Amino acid sequence: MTVIAGRYRLLDVLAEGATGTVWRALDETDRHEVALKEFRAPAGLPADEVPLLYARRERGARAAARISHPSVVRVLGVVTEDGRPWVVTELVRGLTLAETLEADGPLPAREAARVGAEVLAGLRAAREAGVPHRGVEPGQVILANDGRVVVTGFGGAPEDPTDPGTDLRSVGALLEAAADDRSGPLGAVIDELTDEEPAVTADQVERELRRVASGGTPRAEAGPVEASAPPRAGLDDDGGTGTRAGAPPASDRPSGPPRKAPRRGPVLVAGIVGALLLAGALTYQAVRDDGPGTGPGPGGVTSTAPTGPGATGTGGPATAPR
Repeated sequence: MTVIAGRYRLLDVLAEGATGTVWRALDETDRHEVALKEFRAPAGLPADEVPLLYARRERGARAAARISHPSVVRVLGVVTEDGRPWVVTELVRGLTLAETLEADGPLPAREAARVGAEVLAGLRAAREAGVPHRGVEPGQVILANDGRVVVTGFGGAPEDPTDPGTDLRSVGALLEAAADDRSGPLGAVIDELTDEEPAVTADQVERELRRVASGGTPRAEAGPVEASAPPRAGLDDDGGTGTRAGAPPASDRPSGPPRKAPRRGPVLVAGIVGALLLAGALTYQAVRDDGPGTGPGPGGVTSTAPTGPGATGTGGPATAPR
């Protein structure tokens, strides 16, 4: 059995493609199994270009080691054997999305949405680390036995960065291939992603996919969501009183304990008592002014009542104070 770099013992082949072979290997330093990718120069490449290719592959693999996300395969290191780089990664047990689709057919819409959301989350983490993916294919997505969705194939060409729309279009293509129903809630998301220039952000798409995966309805079907605001009295467009736009309808407002009405009883009683006292005072003053010995009222104010028998009118002289 071959040992690479004096440490990794090759056990069996996991996958093979145009760019190399992925082996299951045993790390003899800690007795853990890992995946070991052997790079291979394409046939017909000039001999003087082969070292340059290997150097680019090594730089890309070391850059991919900067990505830290559960949906991205972890790069553990790079070793060299016979002048070629071998990339050591975690060993993810499971089937690729391509193998799953070939064996069982398309996924239910909710599971497809979950896969799409996890793939997009991994692509976003890689882009933030400066190692964008050139375009994910079903063979580069592993549906792990532990429930994770893991993306591989990073670091292929770090000198050739792609635009963020590449991530969205890749996820759209994956969902087209993976979903068994495009007429349901997932259809609107797929249609948006497969546009030549998606008019949505990666954050919006990830939230929508997670909503579909959990059984919710995408915002695209539910209609635009307006920012809520506390209701205020105002005028509707037709001139009637109503609630200002953005406030929830009365039936949708949060319920809570009813507000207590102000305590008007004591105030009302006090008002009645005050009125009675004032009426009594006025009656007393009227009786006093009409009786014998009428004189100046309180505060030195002189009465203007007529004086003497037969006096008429109100223009007579005021009674002199006694």
